[in-house]
Amino acid sequence: MDMSLVMMAMALQAGKLQTEVATTMLKSNLDAQKSTVQTLLGIGGQGAASLANVGAGIGGNLDVSA
Repeated sequence: MDMSLVMMAMALQAGKLQTEVATTMLKSNLDAQKSTVQTLLGIGGQGAASLANVGAGIGGNLDVSA
C-alpha cells in the first residue's frame, strides 16, 4: 500500500476522533447550560420542592433591568 494512502487514512481517523470528542464536549456543555437554566427558572427534578419552604415573594419574577 502506498504510504500516502496510509497517512491519509491515519489523518482521517484522527479527524474522526477529534470530531467525536468535540461533539461529546458540546453535548456536556449544553446539558450543563440546560441544568443552569432550569435551576434559575425553578423547574426540573426538584425545582418545585426546593421552593416549598421559602417565604412569600421568593422565587417569583426577577427584575434584571437594573
